[in-house]
Amino acid sequence: MSLNYYDYQANNSQGVLEKGQLSAESEQEVVNVLKAKKLIPIKIALSANQSQQKTQRKGIPSAELIDFTQGLTTLMDARMPIDKALLLLEDISESASTRQLIEAIRRDVKEGKTLAQAMEARKNVFSNMYVSIIRAGEEAGILHQLLPSLESFMTDAEKNRRFIIAAMIYPAVLFIVGILSVIIMLAFVVPQFATLFEDAGTRIPPSAAFLLALSEWIQSWGWTLLLIPFGFYFFWKWWGNSKEKKQQRDGFLLKMPILGKLLLYKDTANFSRTLGALLSAGIPLLRALQITRGVIENTQLTDELMKVEVEVQSGVALGKALDNRKTFPVLLYKLISVGEESGRTAGILNQLATTFDGYVKNLIATLVALLEPLLILFLGIMVGGIVITMLLAVFSINDVRM
Repeated sequence: MSLNYYDYQANNSQGVLEKGQLSAESEQEVVNVLKAKKLIPIKIALSANQSQQKTQRKGIPSAELIDFTQGLTTLMDARMPIDKALLLLEDISESASTRQLIEAIRRDVKEGKTLAQAMEARKNVFSNMYVSIIRAGEEAGILHQLLPSLESFMTDAEKNRRFIIAAMIYPAVLFIVGILSVIIMLAFVVPQFATLFEDAGTRIPPSAAFLLALSEWIQSWGWTLLLIPFGFYFFWKWWGNSKEKKQQRDGFLLKMPILGKLLLYKDTANFSRTLGALLSAGIPLLRALQITRGVIENTQLTDELMKVEVEVQSGVALGKALDNRKTFPVLLYKLISVGEESGRTAGILNQLATTFDGYVKNLIATLVALLEPLLILFLGIMVGGIVITMLLAVFSINDVRM
């Protein structure tokens, strides 16, 4: 259920009327909270101010979430109580949406919820991994130890995301400009040759006739090309709207050349970094594996990790369990096995995260370097083919006249 905000009026034990606002999933939950506070509910109504709910629906940018995490890390390291830390973060935040988010979380904490519970109610802002790490830190009393690792993970993930976007800008622009050039040629340049053929009164060569027909279709129905991105988007959503379909889609992605290895290395880096941080903080291996599973985006890999957890629970070493699945890179389970033998599993996992991050960047550079010449070649063939086809058709007219 979604979280709502309720204004309430209630009498305390002295009969004094108190007013306030609570966040809850239902009106009955508000009643239960008030009774727990020894208050007698008089009036409960949905809050007219829905700014918090608006924030909950839209979320906040990843950069602001990183700033929030960094601030919380600093204050928790100083052993400041959570409610006071949230109040301070709310005061110093420059973003209105972030202030509203922190205010809502602080209100939940003051009502008796844990920080993890308050964050879990806002799933569009805080991922399962984020909430799981917060919950593990609160349960073990080591939140101040886990937050730096969480901050580091989010910072690295944001850097990688920006690196990928920056690397793909030029190929994307090249592709869009090239496609637009082909469409403009077909829509405005090729039709000019139709008049030439009509005046000449000769038979149009088949290749030129095809281009003229395509040009006519683009002039009449070219707007339907704009629907292709939307069609692909909805197909992609449909392919992932159930667990079975999403597993098929993720399995297909992993099998793709270059891209599949890129996705595998990215998730492996996230797995290594998160598991290493949790083990370094003293979280038990099984609990750490459960939390780390939330970091993995590919459902094919999460299913494999669930099987790994079962084997580890039965007494199999982590490296051996990963080796049995044969899904993750060989380097991962080989070095984990070495780390288990030497008692340095956490340290080796942290080193593996750095290694696989490097693999990801190298693969992205390879993919971009491969895309650029392929796009240029493809677009050159398209444009050159149109030009050569129409010129040969014009030359054929001259041959007929001669």
